This record gives sequence, structure tokens and C-alpha cells, in this order.
Amino acid sequence: MARWSDYTTGERIKILRGREIRQTDLAEMTGLSVVTVQKAEQDRALSLPTLLKIADALRVDTSVILGQQAPRRTMDRADRSVMRALSCAVHDTAAGALPDVEHVPTLDELAEITARCWDLYWRGHYTEAGTVAAPFVTSAAAAVHSAPVGEQARVLGALSDAYRVAGYVANLLGNRDLAYAAIGHAQATAERASDDLRAALVKSGRAWVYLRDARLAEALTLAERAAVDIEPRFSTATPEQLTVYGSHINFAAVVASRMGDKDRTADYLSQSHAAGARMGAEHRAHGTLFGPVTATTQAVGVNVSLGQAGKALQLAGSIHDVSQLTPAARNRYAMDKAMAQADAKMWDASLDTLEAALRAAPEWGRHQALPGVIVQKVGKASTARLRRVSELIGTSAAGAGGFLPATARTAL
Repeated sequence: MARWSDYTTGERIKILRGREIRQTDLAEMTGLSVVTVQKAEQDRALSLPTLLKIADALRVDTSVILGQQAPRRTMDRADRSVMRALSCAVHDTAAGALPDVEHVPTLDELAEITARCWDLYWRGHYTEAGTVAAPFVTSAAAAVHSAPVGEQARVLGALSDAYRVAGYVANLLGNRDLAYAAIGHAQATAERASDDLRAALVKSGRAWVYLRDARLAEALTLAERAAVDIEPRFSTATPEQLTVYGSHINFAAVVASRMGDKDRTADYLSQSHAAGARMGAEHRAHGTLFGPVTATTQAVGVNVSLGQAGKALQLAGSIHDVSQLTPAARNRYAMDKAMAQADAKMWDASLDTLEAALRAAPEWGRHQALPGVIVQKVGKASTARLRRVSELIGTSAAGAGGFLPATARTAL
């Protein structure tokens, strides 16, 4: 696969323009003539003013067009527009630059917006979640600024949630710098709110950013610390506490498995299953979902990471109903199952599982790295089937953007 820098400037403009934007459309968007756009794409002429106008219209840095850095993985123009708006909201509010807000939301309204953001996120509608998250960040920041002393902690909690959503969306869309910044602001805001539960959630979120950035040792340390900070007494724990704790301990198992630490992984999985059994059913709290089904489906992926495909498939065979999971969690489970089938050299079954998931959730699949890893593994399937699945993945020629290339250990 060609590197982004291997293309000419004109070829990079064509790739970024994509099929949805014609040359005439780009000319109208920039105020340039069609001839000027054609010359730019043919590498015949590209002045600095033309470069700046094209970069602005395509929602990318000029360095991306010039090949100095690759665009974010699988990003189309809508994704880039969302990332720009989200970046402005995060950085401006963190710097205290609050825009004029016509209506400062109440606590109840902030809670409704929080729920909507997480619903979109867990359905795999990441671009839409980012679209809602940008004004959510600015509205929550305005609410903090105008909140009376007695209510400020609760409003700060909502702002921390807004930053965390922004960080999660940025992480999935491959914008590493924004993911780090948003998670950092979420952490500082949670600390201002003196909210231990939210602070632990943010630590886990930062660990996830580390994991996607291949910083495995740091991810494990942070994931473990987050879980320990909120470990409840099972006899008196509320469903909310068990949900957050179970999610954290599950993630610690995931990171330990990526590092190949079987003993640590087994210990965390045992605690995860115990928390799930205590709950008896899936429960949603603070933008996360956990219960016995989540514990088992996550164990499938964990065993895949440890190279135990047989055990992973045995666990998958015991799972008969995943309807309680969020759409994103169901899709992720399907990816883990497809990976286990690929490792077991069940080529056709792996492609069947992968293709069904991608057709059911194309928007979700567009932002995932694991399908590409699976396709690389399934080298003995027919070329036609591989080509069909590759088209569903929509892998960009640009590669992995701001993160290191995905592998079976980091594709989460």
C-alpha cells in the first residue's frame, strides 16, 4: 500500500475530494475557477492562496495536502468538519474563550444531552455523536460559568462528560492530539468537581487512548489504577457502582491480554465475571454498559488477544443472546468472533461473520481498525470475497493517520 507522501499533491487533492465532491463542486466551495482546480489536481499550478482555499474547503491542514502528514484514517469531508468543530470547542473552552450562547442549559437539559451523546456513540454513529458533542462542550462550559456556587460541582460533572465524549469520538476517528487534549480537560474538570467516579472513568478513557497509541504498559498501569480507585464492596454496591467497576476491570483485562500477561488477564476476567454475576443483567451508567453478557463477550476478545482461539470460540458458542448489548458492543463482539475464526483457519466462517457485521453497521465499521487486520489474516479465501469485504471496510489509502498502524494487539 502506498504511503501518503508517495502521492503527488494533485493526487492527494483528488483523494481528499473523494467521489462525493466533483471538481465543479470544489470550485464553487473555494470560489476558484474549475480550470484552477483542474490545474491543481494535474500538478500544473498551485499557488499559496489556492492551496489555502482548497485546504479550508476540504477541512484539512495544508500539511496534509502537501504530504507532510497523512489524513486521519477513513475520514471523509463530514468527519473532518466534525473534527474541526470539536477541536475548536475543546480548545477554546479549555482556554476560557466562551462563545455567546443564546440559551444556557439547565442541569436536566445537560443530562438529556449527555444521554443523547452516549446513545449515538454506543450505536456506532461517531460522526453524529461528534456533531452533538461540539455544542455540548460549549453549552456545558457556559453553564459552569453561570452556575451558582451550590450547583457548580454538578455542572462541572456534565462538562467533564462532554470532554470525555469528545475525547472518545476523536480517539475513534483517529485524531490522537485532540483525544489526548479532551481527555486531559475531562480529568481536570472531574477533579474540580471532586467526583471520584468520573475521575476514574476519565482514567480509563485515557488508558484507552494509550492503548490505541500502542502505549500498552502505560495503558495497563492507568487501567489498573482506575479500577482499584472505585472497587466497591460487592455486598453493598449499587448497580451504578458495579457497572462502572465492571467496565473498568473488563478494560484492565483487555489491556493485560494485549500485553500477553495471562495471569493478570485471568485475575481480571474472574473479577469481571463476579461483578457481572452479582448484577444479573446489563445495566447502563455514566455512558457505559456492563453486566454478565458484557463480561462474557469481552472474554471472547481477550482470549483472541492471548492467542487462544479455541477457548474464544468455545465461549462464543455459549453466548446465545446479545440483544442487551449496545449496537457497538454487539458489532465489536462479532469482530472478535471473526478474528477467532480467522486464527482457527475457518476462513469462510470468518468472512461470513465479518461481512454480516459490516453490512449491518457500515458507519460503525468505517472507523474500525480490526476488520483490516482480519482481512490480512484471511489469505486463503477467494480473491472475490476478500475484495468485497475490503470495499465494505472502506480502508483509506492514507493509512492510520495520527496513530501507529493497527495490529491485532492495538486494534480496539
